[in-house]
Amino acid sequence: MKFLNMFAVMLVSVSMAHAQSSDPVVMKINGVPVTRSEFEYSYNKNNSDDVIDKKTVDQYVDLFINYKLKVAAAYDAKLDTLSSFKKEFYMYRDQQIRPAFVDSADVLAEAHKIYQQTKDQIGPKGLVKPAHILMYLEQKASKEKQEQARLRADSIYNALLKGADFAEMAKKYSQDPGSARNGGVIGWIQPGRTLKEFETTAYALKPGEISKPVLSPVGYHIIKVLERKQLEPFDSLKNSIVKFIEMRGLRERIADQKLDSLVKASDGKETKESLLTKKADEMAANDPALKNLIREYHDGLLLYEISNRVVWDKAAKDEAGLKNYFDRNKKKYYWTEPRYKGMAYHVKNKEDVDAVRNCVKGIAFDKWADKLRATFNNDSVLRIRVEKGIFKKGDNAFIDKMVFKKDTTVNQIKGFPIDAVYGKLLKKKPDSYEDVRGQVTADYQEQLEKNWVADLRKKYPVEVYQDVLKTVNNHK
Repeated sequence: MKFLNMFAVMLVSVSMAHAQSSDPVVMKINGVPVTRSEFEYSYNKNNSDDVIDKKTVDQYVDLFINYKLKVAAAYDAKLDTLSSFKKEFYMYRDQQIRPAFVDSADVLAEAHKIYQQTKDQIGPKGLVKPAHILMYLEQKASKEKQEQARLRADSIYNALLKGADFAEMAKKYSQDPGSARNGGVIGWIQPGRTLKEFETTAYALKPGEISKPVLSPVGYHIIKVLERKQLEPFDSLKNSIVKFIEMRGLRERIADQKLDSLVKASDGKETKESLLTKKADEMAANDPALKNLIREYHDGLLLYEISNRVVWDKAAKDEAGLKNYFDRNKKKYYWTEPRYKGMAYHVKNKEDVDAVRNCVKGIAFDKWADKLRATFNNDSVLRIRVEKGIFKKGDNAFIDKMVFKKDTTVNQIKGFPIDAVYGKLLKKKPDSYEDVRGQVTADYQEQLEKNWVADLRKKYPVEVYQDVLKTVNNHK
């Protein structure tokens, strides 16, 4: 017995050693192992042939560690327990997993079902292939228009009786553009799928026969039946039906039906969610590419949420932080050439030139647009046109000519013949961070990111196994 126990331990040890050697751990982030295959997947995906700024493996290590540290922070913040996170992640994961519940037999069964439903709908009347010439009548057309349409239809019908070619007459006179270009041919129809008056007449005709003008809710039809037939056997239509299933996304419906039946058969032991999770785990265990794809999306969602909270959204809304960052780094935002902070505006009446200036005088720059809109363009009639911003030379032709005194051509705005400018010249630097808000926000976000990563490096232990790292993309 002792020998057998020792032998079992040896087998387990050999098995574990083989697993470790086939996919060894390349690093640990906060105690969580990262296998070589996971690192390789990330490295190779982000350093493919179409990537401009390719990294070496050693260069990529720090980027990957920072990514994993942020994911670890997201787990600590329990962002993976949020219902919004779960909903989005499961929606993506299930898109990858649900098709696995549907096999060729399920698709074939659905094809048989669709065929039988179609056959039942068609019934003994079969299918008819008609062509028609339409004299269109709008709803509630006057009696005069109705009579005109009837007379035109009678005239065309009489011409047909005298030997006129139906297809040529349809191309020339039919007011159904979709079928007219095809000589009036509509295609195969079945009972219950078209206008009652049209269907009744079409099914009463033999191939080659032409009807008298028939009135329907859309006008007068002259109908010619080209062919009649019964629905073909299933085998001859199978490929078309399967193609229809794929094109219409009916696999989703089949997957739902399959899951419902599995849940019902489990006697309350399973739910759709539990079945999908089990299938995902099973498929990921047998398909490393799928496992990496699902993990990448899972961690990517966590990364986005934690980064938005700690860096992106925080920086965008932190007015005090933005101002403080700007005040400490003003020289970064000095200009090599002046800017004009103001507006070029165009009015219809001379008196509005001063009215516009007086409207915004003493008001914060970011409030100008709302004030002008409420004062001058608050109804359907536009009194002024405005281009507002912080302009350098070359940004706006009117500013170039009227402020920077450049010899340039301006295109007058039609209906607004009087041009004017209002604002002030900033020679070397912005008035405040608001004047360069986009740039300051980006720089502030970058600073928050650096500080955050530095804190994460101190908080979470990182171990990198250099001997394994050297084998990345270099092993059998």
